[in-house]
Amino acid sequence: MNEMSHFYKAVGIAADDRASLIAFSSSTGVPADRLKYYNERNILPSGKDLQRICLVSGKSATQLKLEMGLFDHGLRALLQRHSGELYTLIEGELPKESNVLQMPKQVLETPFGRLYQGDCIEVMKTIESDSVDLIFADPPFNLKKLYPSGIDDNLKEQQYIAWCEEWLGECVRILKPGGSFFLWNLPKWNTTFSDFLNGLLTFRHWIGVDIKYSLPIQGRLYPSHYSLLYYCKGDKPNAFHPDRLPMEICPKCFTDLKDYGGYKDKMNPDGINLTDVWYDIPPVRHSKYKKREGANELSIKLLDRIVEMASEEGDIVFDPFGGSGTTYAVAEIKKRRWIGVEIGPPDDIIRRFAELDQEAGRLEELRLKLNRLMADDVLAARIKKGLWTPESVRERKAEDLAEKQRKLF
Repeated sequence: MNEMSHFYKAVGIAADDRASLIAFSSSTGVPADRLKYYNERNILPSGKDLQRICLVSGKSATQLKLEMGLFDHGLRALLQRHSGELYTLIEGELPKESNVLQMPKQVLETPFGRLYQGDCIEVMKTIESDSVDLIFADPPFNLKKLYPSGIDDNLKEQQYIAWCEEWLGECVRILKPGGSFFLWNLPKWNTTFSDFLNGLLTFRHWIGVDIKYSLPIQGRLYPSHYSLLYYCKGDKPNAFHPDRLPMEICPKCFTDLKDYGGYKDKMNPDGINLTDVWYDIPPVRHSKYKKREGANELSIKLLDRIVEMASEEGDIVFDPFGGSGTTYAVAEIKKRRWIGVEIGPPDDIIRRFAELDQEAGRLEELRLKLNRLMADDVLAARIKKGLWTPESVRERKAEDLAEKQRKLF
């Protein structure tokens, strides 16, 4: 029986026996394809299907939920109420924790960080509880990709979820009270992981990062964003100072692309508030900026924003999935201590650190445009064209106030 046969098992259908499926379908009047759908997606039937299935299987909806591992609020409350009895029943079957820890192989040491080669779960077991200030995780998405490490990126759905919950639990353990945790994944997976994390951390934001790859997809809406879950350990984060963004201005004529409600005099000269939808994070496509072959990688702009928002200089940053090393490079440039791990060949990350000065320069250029309403070149162009600037608005407001005072006296 495969990993996702919980429904078949609950109602008595033999997973590998087509005749068993057809017989149950005939008895219930529920089409075989629909029964297969319930089983493959581990979805509880509803409406008349549920009534017929319960009647024929002799099981209640609650029994089906329990056997399929689907716990709504009411069922969770019942399980909590009887937690003592349940623990007594399952105590002997719980996995035993080993105190024998094997130190991972260190492959790189820098002024601010250390990179290890190995399994992220094993590496995390060597990290002290409550010791990391910021964690960013970008795991494999289970999309059947071929990685240099040779990891299996085509797990059964429940296997993938179980594996993710294991390393997520370790991330929570090592995160410092007040520390921040960011999880980058597809919305499909993050809807599941958010339910898991909601019982361990405090939800802050579901951030949508708009990145389009222009791939032809039929039968559904075009997926144009990645999900970035943001949690903290405890009531509020120790560090939270998001960047402010420049206003949207035409790059050719330098006029406003939005009127911002006409309240130019009330706009913050430090820039526009950061929202939970990010449209300005570009995919890394150009070979000039890519640090590894055959796999996507994240922009330093994304990690710069996260590190600036949720950490201070000297804080410890951890990323369990090294990939091309973007998190580690940004942390090093911004003087954060970091711990990294990559299960595959670490060569791309090591080479990246040999050229870190170039990325530091790029990052400096990016930051010159942040936390101000208009960058210097835009400001100069608008002055030349006679367009309003934060300074001209303040001067006009002061002149209007002075004129009103003159009229009063």
